[in-house]
Amino acid sequence: MPRFDCIVVGAGPAGASAAYHLSKKGHSVLLLEKASLPRYKPCGGGVSPQVAQWFDFSFEPVISQKVTHARYTWNRGEVIDVELKTPVWMVRRNEFDHYLVQQAQKVGAQLQDETKATGVEWTGDCWQVSTSRGDRIEATYLIAADGGRGPMAKWLGFTNRKSSIAGAIEIEPKRAVDDGHIVHFEFGLLKNGYVWNFPKSDGYSIGSGAFKTNQRKGNDLVKPMVEYAKGFDVDATQEAKFGHPVYIWHGDQRLHTQNAVLAGEAACVVDPLTAEGIRPSMFTGIKAAEAVDRALNGDEHALADYTQVVKDKIGREMKLAARLAKAFYLAPHFSYRTIMQKPSATWAMARIFAGELKYADMVQKALKRLSGGLLAKGGL
Repeated sequence: MPRFDCIVVGAGPAGASAAYHLSKKGHSVLLLEKASLPRYKPCGGGVSPQVAQWFDFSFEPVISQKVTHARYTWNRGEVIDVELKTPVWMVRRNEFDHYLVQQAQKVGAQLQDETKATGVEWTGDCWQVSTSRGDRIEATYLIAADGGRGPMAKWLGFTNRKSSIAGAIEIEPKRAVDDGHIVHFEFGLLKNGYVWNFPKSDGYSIGSGAFKTNQRKGNDLVKPMVEYAKGFDVDATQEAKFGHPVYIWHGDQRLHTQNAVLAGEAACVVDPLTAEGIRPSMFTGIKAAEAVDRALNGDEHALADYTQVVKDKIGREMKLAARLAKAFYLAPHFSYRTIMQKPSATWAMARIFAGELKYADMVQKALKRLSGGLLAKGGL
């Protein structure tokens, strides 16, 4: 029976990042992925350039576009244009995720795609993972990075994860792009969320997401997306639509158990305000790899420390993001006019997206501005 130092289940940004960093440390790593790679993944594809600091290779081969401007609208009017001080990468997830996996393979990770984990069992000194190929594979440690809907968390005993399950739907029309350097956000067409257009070199990612509540019905999301797409000469009714739940952070929680940790969306680390998930997922993947490396080297507190690191580095920020999201959606049109019209707000959010600024550095000022205006309007 094959045995590895660690099996990583899920080859998204969290799992691939974990596999890369663990393999770089010289550990034997098996990366299991249920789909055939490269595989399509519904996602706007905005990535902070900060992630490059965590790796020793270039991401240029999979950067489809670099956006330098943000454009906001309310009901397709009240246009606000802001120049970004730092460009944001736009990627197609099938290319980005597969590239990360390939880098992990180059440093020694083994990949089995088209392979589902069908069960796990702790034997006393290792985990046995059953797969759809009929194999049973052993590993001293497990990293569960199979997404919010993946079964690993439940199998490992995490039966009551804290998350707010939101919903998103997206189309990816391939076409000539007039101005690929502008990322678009529309706040007036959809309650408790927004509609977006993230440009790529060969088309768009146009989608809509409701991120405050558990709105997940297709009709709640499709209509505003279809209406918004018309403004870019896209007939969304003729495009394939990809819907998916989003597991948003909803409180700190234990992320470790016997020789195993949760990472990425399996750990529910999506930002409650922006719905950003790629950078925090990669961060948890890297920290999970660091924890497993320490554990393999005899540190019995390493996995518990991982839970604490995520709480300290992500949980505190997500708590503030949730407060700001609640305030913003309490009176969204007023919030739009009060917050989004100020370029400094976009610059601050871009720096938060890039990891250069903390919510703690700006959220109190934003909440004061919103609450003061609402009190004046009699809204509180």
